[in-house]
Amino acid sequence: MEFISPDQYDQLTASEAVALQKELRTKINITALNIPIRFIGGADISFNKFEETVYAGIIILKYPEMIPVDRVSIVATTSFPYISGLLAFREIPALLKAWNKLDQKPDVMVLDGQGIAHERRLGIATHFGLLTDTPSIGCAKTRLTGTYIEPADNPFAESPLFHKHERIGTVLRTKLKCKPVFVSPGHKVSIEQSVAIIKNCTRKYRIPEPTRLAHLLVNDIRILHKENNIPPLF
Repeated sequence: MEFISPDQYDQLTASEAVALQKELRTKINITALNIPIRFIGGADISFNKFEETVYAGIIILKYPEMIPVDRVSIVATTSFPYISGLLAFREIPALLKAWNKLDQKPDVMVLDGQGIAHERRLGIATHFGLLTDTPSIGCAKTRLTGTYIEPADNPFAESPLFHKHERIGTVLRTKLKCKPVFVSPGHKVSIEQSVAIIKNCTRKYRIPEPTRLAHLLVNDIRILHKENNIPPLF
């Protein structure tokens, strides 16, 4: 398949999107990150599956202090349908526009979604990491695919996540008496490092600070635009 710009994702059929995922899968690099992490980014998307407006946000924090140093947001539109396993095609174009607005690029990105813990190993974190050539981690609130044993009800208890006899991530209990999160490497970071980084980013909430703060950012932008009836920028 020829190179397809994210700006053209709206023109893809579901089968073409799957074919692109299979092609991108060959480029994934799940090896240990060998640079120090000074800044970490968190990204999230907010949208209604029945609407075309997409709210994307990225926040940059000092690592490991978790002090915000930069944030950007974008309101865009997409016509790519809401299809499980292909949500990146709705989300990536807006996230890339936000990424291009950043003054401070992070050493690693955490995205609210899957990395390789995806049937075709192409969750949003992997897709984003490949297109930006940036180390990336997926930290999802729910499982998309794979099997696991429920981790113990202790903070930072964990268990491996498998799909077709391949380890694709880690099920991590970040807080007592809370559902676990699903951590998987996206690109240019190992499974073990992904979990260690998410642990370092976790404070008193179930969700690690980068994606928790990005979630608050996009929700604020969504409320602001709806209240003021501001049209999308892209």
